[in-house]
Amino acid sequence: MSHSFQVDLRGIVDLLSHHLYGSPRVYVRELLQNAVDAITARRVAHPGAPASVWIETPGRTPDGTLRVHDTGVGLTEDQVHELLATIGRSGKRDELGFSRQEFLGQFGIGLLSAFLVADEIRVQTRHEGAPTVYWTGYSDGRYAVESGPERAEVGTTVTLVPRRDAADWLAAERVVELARTFGEMLPVGVRVDGELITVETPPWELSRAELFAYAQETFGFVPFDVIEVKVPEAGLRGVAFVLPRPANPAAKAGHRVYLKRMLLAEGAEGLLPEWAFFVRCVIDASELRPTASREALFEDSLLESVREQLGDQLRGWMLTLARREPQRLQQFLSVHNVGVKTLALHDLEMLRLVDEWWPMETNMGRMPLAEFRRRYSTVRYCTTVDEFRQLAAVAAAQDLAVVNAGYVYEPDIIERLPLLDPEVLVDRLDPSDLATRFDTLDPATDLGLRPFLAIAQRRMDPLGCEIVVRAFDPPGLAALYLVDRESTFQRQLRETQEVVDEVWAGVLAAFERAEAATRPQLVLNHRNPLVRRVTALPSPELVGLAVESLYGQALLLGHHPLRPADSALLNRSFLGLLQQAVPGAQPEGEN
Repeated sequence: MSHSFQVDLRGIVDLLSHHLYGSPRVYVRELLQNAVDAITARRVAHPGAPASVWIETPGRTPDGTLRVHDTGVGLTEDQVHELLATIGRSGKRDELGFSRQEFLGQFGIGLLSAFLVADEIRVQTRHEGAPTVYWTGYSDGRYAVESGPERAEVGTTVTLVPRRDAADWLAAERVVELARTFGEMLPVGVRVDGELITVETPPWELSRAELFAYAQETFGFVPFDVIEVKVPEAGLRGVAFVLPRPANPAAKAGHRVYLKRMLLAEGAEGLLPEWAFFVRCVIDASELRPTASREALFEDSLLESVREQLGDQLRGWMLTLARREPQRLQQFLSVHNVGVKTLALHDLEMLRLVDEWWPMETNMGRMPLAEFRRRYSTVRYCTTVDEFRQLAAVAAAQDLAVVNAGYVYEPDIIERLPLLDPEVLVDRLDPSDLATRFDTLDPATDLGLRPFLAIAQRRMDPLGCEIVVRAFDPPGLAALYLVDRESTFQRQLRETQEVVDEVWAGVLAAFERAEAATRPQLVLNHRNPLVRRVTALPSPELVGLAVESLYGQALLLGHHPLRPADSALLNRSFLGLLQQAVPGAQPEGEN
């Protein structure tokens, strides 16, 4: 007898294929889910009932169909009408009499997914104590229920008649691949054309040595370490593999997630906190909710709790490593310091771990911040690598210890140190502070340099720079370009005013200060032999060219940004000095 689905079947199939499922390949997953759920239902009443699923691909069946057999509970005729014709109804709860948490999927929608690859679906099913029922569904919205020969055993066989354009999805190689991908961890035996595709032991039950081999085979790396993870309230158990190489914090960290041992996703996101991008997880959970497509985790309060608890377990692993294997911790930090530093911004225990164990670059050698604090009274730091490289040697010569905090999150971590010890003094190094530590010249030398300073200052005035002569170590450094934070701010303010409209330029002008009060300094080192020879040059033109060259060199050594005027000066001073060095040379184009 012919019936019609209680839904617009063509519309539903279009919705599934274009909006719900990412690929037709999910039909294998859905058929496996239905089979395993049927076995689960049967074993509630009969714990010793057989538990197996076997698939025959078109090459093995006499009529070129794909068949999925199971030893599950089967369906009565009333259940067939109720569950297969009313799409979306949860027959597992309403008809089979116990909680949905025991099941993987939803039978009506699951079977409907087979229409992604077939125009006709046949179901032969027998429930214990009931006659065998034959159901046939068509993609045009019709279905028929009839009687036939009795099935020998309780259970169900689902037969798919392949669509011509979907034949590849039912090929033996593809079905084996998909069945293994989705179902290799299932607790019941699954075979495809006689080949067993389920594994005997899931990864979360493997030994430590076996887990290293599993990670190599599955993910392509030998992990730095493996961490057992559990969240009982979510029925979650699994392992986290610590990557042996740096991970990109911006890259999405996908994890292999199983729900009731059926694969949900090979690249699931949102399982761990964002800072834990240095691990890859393989987990199984019974209580987490999937999205409608069953290809991702549903964001709810339970998933949030799982994320927090897994983060705590990874954090605990690091603390245990610090206590028991400090050398291994240092190896771990050398690879994954960015993730740990990210966590240290919010977690005092991780801040203490970074403080005690992460070796920071300083001008006194690499050392953890805790050791730096024990040696020196104040944690002075530079906020950029270029600034540190420019000032490190000079500061060390003045017995000033400085930390290079030019890497990600390090300035924020240093500023948080008083949370660990209120007596810690933290100070961002202002380059202009160094000038106060340089030696001034004796009065006679200073008086003799005034003519030189007058000439040099006139050449530097157009560039907004003040010339200063001091004596400092190391003597090999001829000149140092120092810009305090206020000068930097004022320069950026002026550059911004040049590119915004008049209204905003007027607003920014309120923050502008007098140029003379904020000019950067070019500090010439009187202990440098070249600088002393420059100050003694008799020719004002030579003095100007030499000072301009020292200015350009100081900019380049300090990695300071070059303005158009600075670039022009570098070119002009180089050519000018070259002309002085090669007597008789004429500029190109002159006769």
